[in-house]
Amino acid sequence: MPSLLEVEAQLQGPGSLFESCPEEVCGQTLNVFKGRMSSLRQVLEFSASHGDKEYILYEDRRISYAEHLQAVASVAKVLAEDYGVGKGDRVAILAANCPEWIVSFWAITSLGAVAVGLNGWWAHDEILFGIEDCEPALLIADRRRLERIKDASLSVPVVEIESQFDALWNRHPDASLPDQPLHEDDPASILYTSGTTGGAKGAVHSHRNIIALAGLQFFHGLRVAMSTPAEESNEPPPPTVLLVNTPLFHASGLYTAAVTMLMGGTTTAWMSGRFDPVRVMEIIEREKVTNWGPMGTMAHRVVFHPEVERYDLSSLRGIGSGGAPTSPELLERIREVFPQACSGLGLGYGLTECTALATLIFGEELEAHPGSAGRPLPTVDIEIRDEQGKSLPEGCEGEIFIRSPLVMLEYWRRPKVNVETLHSEGWLASGDWGRMEEGFLYINSRKRDLILRGAENIYPVEIEHRLEAHPDVREVAVVGVDHPELGQEVKAVVVPQEGVTLDPGAFTQVLAEWVAETLAYFKVPSHWEFRQEPLPRNAASKVMKHILSDGAQNPFIEE
Repeated sequence: MPSLLEVEAQLQGPGSLFESCPEEVCGQTLNVFKGRMSSLRQVLEFSASHGDKEYILYEDRRISYAEHLQAVASVAKVLAEDYGVGKGDRVAILAANCPEWIVSFWAITSLGAVAVGLNGWWAHDEILFGIEDCEPALLIADRRRLERIKDASLSVPVVEIESQFDALWNRHPDASLPDQPLHEDDPASILYTSGTTGGAKGAVHSHRNIIALAGLQFFHGLRVAMSTPAEESNEPPPPTVLLVNTPLFHASGLYTAAVTMLMGGTTTAWMSGRFDPVRVMEIIEREKVTNWGPMGTMAHRVVFHPEVERYDLSSLRGIGSGGAPTSPELLERIREVFPQACSGLGLGYGLTECTALATLIFGEELEAHPGSAGRPLPTVDIEIRDEQGKSLPEGCEGEIFIRSPLVMLEYWRRPKVNVETLHSEGWLASGDWGRMEEGFLYINSRKRDLILRGAENIYPVEIEHRLEAHPDVREVAVVGVDHPELGQEVKAVVVPQEGVTLDPGAFTQVLAEWVAETLAYFKVPSHWEFRQEPLPRNAASKVMKHILSDGAQNPFIEE
């Protein structure tokens, strides 16, 4: 087998599929793939080649690529003729995962309009904020979310999915896709940042951003396949089926699943509602799922589930995770439960502002560098900078800066924050803290999560990983609390495993000694809080630490 570096050189060589070159992008010179598609509508047109192959599996519905394409053309024509939607107009989507969400996205972007994914977990005030912020020409929403704002007087037309969308889907069965000119740097969508630290902002992504992401995911898929020994079998490989339980208003659900999988002709099995590990295992078994992208605690809740051995999960060949650092203990358990997926086990790093991807690590590199988020992907540059903006050498910790065709156009209507976040020469200030070592990126914590205790800098993730390794701990978050002399002290918020009999005093001592076995004394939490309910998380499964620190109410409604 060729080495990974040899495979990458082959994939990126002159005349190859992933050959790159410098081009001017929105006034900046960036490295881009030469052979890319130029718009999401071109991607959609290409999907016609997949014909009757199944694209969307959702509950008892099975929708082929041909059926999807015809539905998109019909909906696009209705949006243009009945609602006057044209290039640059925003159309907001507020719904749980469903085929209508996906069809709406493709119809909106094929018109050159901007699909705005409103957070389906938002409550009343957040929904009204999103509608006011993006000023849509139309709101497409499901009944449950419209119920949350039933007392509001909306000035925007509304299409309710349950009672009205079917008419859009079937109105024009012979319609063709729109044909007005599109440019790859036109805005295509707005996704609101997760809000782990406060108010949400709309990240504006272009056609180029989303297609660049898809290109990198195809690059990664090919390098995995080309660097992994093939199984000896007389049977053809099973068709790829991706299980999706991340929401469509999140980049991993929309761009990775709905867009990238459409480009590859992949079947996607969708889940909606509150995460249920048993339903996940049932779907993997029933649909012979080959790939899954769990976020946050999803993988943990499946592989440590007491009934995991009851299900046939042997079809799974690839697991890609992100959204939060993954502990070595969790990685080891994933390998135990899914041994057939070890070669396809990968971890990534990115954020909404760079279309959710910057680095990836898998296979032998993941085993050799288990604490790393991987090497930068092609067309992605990473720098570590100090607080004065000066580039730092390898091994030094600082803020992670990213430059790539993946970097968003802007935050929607946030000029001040844009100046703070989007720097000269196309560099994005991530707000994340890390270092580079031998070409690998290591994430320590979000800069704003850093705990400053006296003269010591403490990264919460290090303590969280240690506590998560204790068999009686289900999940944990570490935050800083004010101290009059030291500035801050360490606090751990712990959710014990189900069935653990909790004596707070004794449990505190046990866990404190557990941390002290491997970490310095000043990293041992001085404050402990134990709770039975899950930690508050956003749609990307990231813990909302501002709620734990400030005692605020969780604004999200998980269904």
